[in-house]
Amino acid sequence: MKRTLLLASAAMGLLCATATPAMAGTTADLLKRLHEKGILSDEEYQELLKNESAEAAAAPAAPPVTPDASGGGRSVRMTDSGVGFEMGDVTLKFSGSVNGFYVHDNGEAPSATNSVVGGVATVGGKSSAIRNGLLPGFLKVEVMTRQGGWDVGAHFGMYPGINSVSYAGSGANSPGNPRGLQTAGIDFRQTYLTFGRPGFGEVKIGRDIGLFASEQILNDITLLSSGTPAGNVAPSNTTLGRIGVGYIYTDFQPQITYTTPSFSGFTASIGIFEPLSSLTVPDEANKEPGFQGKLVYDGKFGGVGTRLWAAGIRQKHDVIAGPDYTSWGWDAGAKVTVGPLTLVGTYYDASGLGTTALNLFDTDGLGNKRDSHGFYLQGLASFGKFSVGGSYGESNLDYANAADALANPTLVDKNSSWVGQVRYGLTSWVTLLSEYVHTRSEAHNGNQASSDAIAAGAILFF
Repeated sequence: MKRTLLLASAAMGLLCATATPAMAGTTADLLKRLHEKGILSDEEYQELLKNESAEAAAAPAAPPVTPDASGGGRSVRMTDSGVGFEMGDVTLKFSGSVNGFYVHDNGEAPSATNSVVGGVATVGGKSSAIRNGLLPGFLKVEVMTRQGGWDVGAHFGMYPGINSVSYAGSGANSPGNPRGLQTAGIDFRQTYLTFGRPGFGEVKIGRDIGLFASEQILNDITLLSSGTPAGNVAPSNTTLGRIGVGYIYTDFQPQITYTTPSFSGFTASIGIFEPLSSLTVPDEANKEPGFQGKLVYDGKFGGVGTRLWAAGIRQKHDVIAGPDYTSWGWDAGAKVTVGPLTLVGTYYDASGLGTTALNLFDTDGLGNKRDSHGFYLQGLASFGKFSVGGSYGESNLDYANAADALANPTLVDKNSSWVGQVRYGLTSWVTLLSEYVHTRSEAHNGNQASSDAIAAGAILFF
């Protein structure tokens, strides 16, 4: 009997927090579900149902719902889009993705002529894996409301992979560990708050995707698939996609960023960022934040949809045992949609940023900067549920000086790849994909390596 009273109290407490005249029968539905799940016995279910019916018959008519101080009522309804609900002025939304691919990578056998430091083409023969693509899975939870004329929100993004990882050196995105009794990694990439209002724009504070190079990865067709596999023998949470073969990875970074309202299709963002230490220079004591900005235009010219962007990054590096240096970079691109065809072209140029990841191979280790640049060109045509696409891209890295050339003869000069892709929209949530990727890495001394990969699988978004 004590258990029955506790369950009844919990059920009634939930209903009291959300009750409105339009929700008659909700208590009975809740009790039915508890009974079906075996939480309530037959006797407990019948007793509670009988009590609920008696109380409903004796209860006076409910008064109209009174809005709270911020203008909303104490009602619960489903959100217009996404998976979630609205309760008064508070919206709770869940969104996410799951993917998996069979990836077969065919690389060259190791030799003295295909050693490339910083190369992304596979060297080591053939391998097969069941793994995530460029995206791991993710679950995003957002709580949003309007208070005092401001739209405010809390945002959390968890990105779990399907492959086991070692947690050595790179945390949840460390090299894979394909053995029994292991666990996958959960990369908690997003934790940020937002507040804004019409005419003001929006402020973001927390950890989220950067501004520099963000458009390049978000418009890349390999974002939904595999691209260059990287580490296919022991896969980590993600493949490379086109990272390092067309652009530098934007990364998820602590930041305070302001974005303007849209002015005739133009929006601008500017932010201060946690300064990142070099992955090449041994020790830094950075005193200044990093700075990033982005300008975007969205518009239509007749039946042609257009998105144009330009972004930049700058950060000073205070090196403990060596000369200080300032890294900088910019990227620009365009996305044009004409009927079923979407074309994308991007370019970046940088100094002291390195290649593939921010501040990887950015200097000679003594604070002397290396310059880098790259681009990719891409097309995707859609015909009903089928889409066919392809792209080519490359990333280039220069020596810092003549001494760097003598000390690092096998340093990567260029990473490039060709990608061919086919998609089929199985449902509104599920897309099937297959892909062929040819990757090539070239060193400054003439060493070369190439690999070929095929991938097939599916990705789901909700």
